[in-house]
Amino acid sequence: MGKKIIKTDRAPAAIGPYEQAIGIGGFLFTSGQIALDPATGNFLEGSIEEETELVIQNLEGILTEAGLTLKDVVKTTVYLTDLGNFGRVNQVYERFFGESKPARACVQVAALPKGAQIEIDAVASYS
Repeated sequence: MGKKIIKTDRAPAAIGPYEQAIGIGGFLFTSGQIALDPATGNFLEGSIEEETELVIQNLEGILTEAGLTLKDVVKTTVYLTDLGNFGRVNQVYERFFGESKPARACVQVAALPKGAQIEIDAVASYS
């Protein structure tokens, strides 16, 4: 299976030299998503809960384009500018992933593009 580039208008266009996602070897690797509105490209300046919700919706858009769902996600990495928001992020995250919880890492970073409070990337399986 060769490398397949995933592009969709269901998620924000790349704001740099990268693809929204790459499928290869039975897996889909998404680029990190921040709270950008796919329709306008504008950054959502809102609460950590609002940002988290839009970030996961953006991931869903990419997954849908690739023929996958959140249930196919096997690993995520969550980047937060403030680990103090960990519990609030978890409340939103659990609502989306429910019983199909992927493996996950969560780290605090100094800053994210556009002043975002959160960024998430994912790995999903086609199996």
